[in-house]
Amino acid sequence: MDTKLTLKLDKFVIDKAKDYASAQKRSLSRIIESYLRSLINKNDPSHSDDIEISPFVKSMATGVRIPGTLDYKKDYGDYLNQKYK
Repeated sequence: MDTKLTLKLDKFVIDKAKDYASAQKRSLSRIIESYLRSLINKNDPSHSDDIEISPFVKSMATGVRIPGTLDYKKDYGDYLNQKYK
């Protein structure tokens, strides 16, 4: 069920948002609704109705977690040193 909501925003923001919505070929109301829905469902991605991940992209998931401390430049340099020794 859709319900009307009135917002007060800066005119510049409204104008730019309307331009953006037009470029995306979506209504401004739909964009705002999608944004608010993403905030509400931030911790529950199963409720996201706008962004659907294709089966191909899902199949690429490996489940491998990369540590935040990984220095990939150093590791790659070490790999190249070993390869061209």
